[in-house]
Amino acid sequence: MTLRKPMLALAMAALLPMPALSQELDEARVKELVLEAIRENPEIVMEAVALLEQQQADAQAQTQAEVMRTQRDLIERDPNAPVLGNPDGDVTVVEFFDYNCPYCRQVKLEVRALIEEDPKIRLVYREWPILGDGSVFAAKAALAAREQGKYEEFHWAMMGIDGRAEEVSVMRVAEEIGLDLDQLRKDMEAPEVTEHIETSMRLTQALGFNGTPSFVIGEALVPGFVEKDQLTELVTEARGAAE
Repeated sequence: MTLRKPMLALAMAALLPMPALSQELDEARVKELVLEAIRENPEIVMEAVALLEQQQADAQAQTQAEVMRTQRDLIERDPNAPVLGNPDGDVTVVEFFDYNCPYCRQVKLEVRALIEEDPKIRLVYREWPILGDGSVFAAKAALAAREQGKYEEFHWAMMGIDGRAEEVSVMRVAEEIGLDLDQLRKDMEAPEVTEHIETSMRLTQALGFNGTPSFVIGEALVPGFVEKDQLTELVTEARGAAE
């Protein structure tokens, strides 16, 4: 973790004895006090880092809570986001993913088993292509496949390919599942396709996600690969909180 020197100095100043704080803390004096404190108590550096990290974590948690409060409907009920599982389910699982993410491909089996075992789950997919041009092409193709009623089939097929998702492999999968390729390319340029991806980018930034896959389940924000048992526990918690 990289810390800006002024922030670290302020965090360390917060740990200094009260007599020191009563003095005028201009920049030069802060530096002098910090150096003096380090010489006398080297462990104060780690205490300051821990304090700063906790402050940052608290600030992020507050931001995330505010995003969930104000944008939950967009996160869970965006009409421009594909829904699998039960459209009328009582618990919504939102997954942000990238077709070139190896962990997304691994978690496919966990997610698929989850919705097959629990018929009350709404699974919302948010295309979040962050791993290159091939990811963007694949995401646009998947969203365009909705116009031919084949999003789900295309999605599972793409998650099962070997190698990277690039234009050639994407179009091969599209042809294999029977999509009209000319229509697909046309629909890939539709404004709702661009809007979906842009909304995913905004939401993930606001939620503090920095990689795929990432999940929203009830109040839980879950980054990274998650096994089905843990997903089931999170769904159970969300369902209980809603009762």
